[in-house]
Amino acid sequence: MGGAGILLLLLLAGAGAVVAWRPPKGKCPLRCSCSKDSALCEGSPDLPVSFSPTLLSLSLVRTGVTQLKAGSFLRIPSLHLLLLTSNSFSVIEDDAFAGLSHLQYLSLANNHLEALPRFLFRGLETLTHVDLRGNPFQCDCRILWLLQWMPTMNASVGTGACAGPAALSHMQIRHLDPKTFKCRAIELSWFQTVGESALSVELFSYQGEPHIVLAQPFAGRCLILSWDYSLQRFRPEEELPAPSVVSCKPLVLGPSLLVLAARLWGGSQLWARPSPGLRLAATQTLAPRRLLRPNDAELLWLEGQPCFVVADASKAGSTTLLCRDGPGFYPHQSLHAWHRDTDAEALELDGRPHLLLASASQRPVLFHWTGGRFERRTDIPEAEDVYATRHFQAGGDVFLCLTRYIGDSMVMRWDGSMFRLLQQLPSRGAHVFQPLLIARDQLAILGSDFAFSQVLRLEPDKGLLEPLQELGPPALVAPRAFTHVTIAGRRFLFAACFKGPTQIYQHHEIDLSA
Repeated sequence: MGGAGILLLLLLAGAGAVVAWRPPKGKCPLRCSCSKDSALCEGSPDLPVSFSPTLLSLSLVRTGVTQLKAGSFLRIPSLHLLLLTSNSFSVIEDDAFAGLSHLQYLSLANNHLEALPRFLFRGLETLTHVDLRGNPFQCDCRILWLLQWMPTMNASVGTGACAGPAALSHMQIRHLDPKTFKCRAIELSWFQTVGESALSVELFSYQGEPHIVLAQPFAGRCLILSWDYSLQRFRPEEELPAPSVVSCKPLVLGPSLLVLAARLWGGSQLWARPSPGLRLAATQTLAPRRLLRPNDAELLWLEGQPCFVVADASKAGSTTLLCRDGPGFYPHQSLHAWHRDTDAEALELDGRPHLLLASASQRPVLFHWTGGRFERRTDIPEAEDVYATRHFQAGGDVFLCLTRYIGDSMVMRWDGSMFRLLQQLPSRGAHVFQPLLIARDQLAILGSDFAFSQVLRLEPDKGLLEPLQELGPPALVAPRAFTHVTIAGRRFLFAACFKGPTQIYQHHEIDLSA
């Protein structure tokens, strides 16, 4: 502890071996005893301030101080030892000990502290001992920084036990594992509305900038949005006339931009922009005799070539794989004829391309790519009336989100030979159950036409999706598709709605340990 500490202990013990020294008038406050290097104050109604700037040791006991503010000890920068014991204060501000660059021993024992601010010890690199015992610390996220800080310091830290929450009551703080604390929260807050309803929303990057394309059937167009750096909002950039459009699927090939506009009537079309600076123009009508009532379009790459698969929901039409051949896309294979397909999902399993088709007439069917075509591999058991499917990967596993309008939507996991049920979620009125990886969080949004849509997050410890937030009316009405975009250091979620305008939310991370 050094000479100053021994001197203070002698004072506290009342040994009388040290002759009390009074500095010049006004230097030793009332209710304080001062020697040349040390001061002891007991029962002071507030924080004494008129100490000698060369003071080395200060003890404040049973004072009436209720709060320590930033810079409380700037007038005595030479302190080596500071004891603040058995006081009534419960709040300490960041940098309360700023300027004490020589401080070695600090005691906050036996006060009323439930938490400490994150930057309390900033600049105190000379500390060798900290005593925090006897405080009613709440061992929640507010204490996480302390658990992470202690192993990085050479100081000996006495922490005592937790006063709460109940599950951790009486547990020694030094025995807590920082990894068990869940102190990151996320929140989606409304940011912007884009007029007109939409059935699909897709993200693509063109010339190094992210863009969004919306399929707006009632407006009869594919609407392309980009980010306005001046206004800090999304704005329309270009629109393609496309009456009764259900899906606008973008494809970027070098300087060229292609957009497949899948339409219920009038034929599906391919639009192309050969190079930047030009407008998109219709270049091809796609498989008019096969695509009679498209319900979904997906992009996939097969043997290094881009292809589109268009799910057809008519009784006479056929889900069709169209692959690039020269300047256009032409039928390569008809799949699943007469089954009124509602959704297609391209995915990779066991290192090979696969295609999953959801249908109004049977369970989802999984195809795998072999010999230059898709062949049926298996179907998905216990999955009737599935309207749409989306997949995601986490922890080396492949998961499926299966949307059901009536009954429970489902989460399934690939076991190497088939998808098996993992979780069921109530979902009356759902047309979309979409997984999204935003920042570090694997989310999934379960939309609803009749209630609030549920934002869920995958909890790695449990391997299940857990509720996180609700999004609903009056803003979000009958969502059909979601996507997210990161731009200008910000993250946004787009929600295409069938019965209202597209909604844009901003993704925020919240540090609960702050």
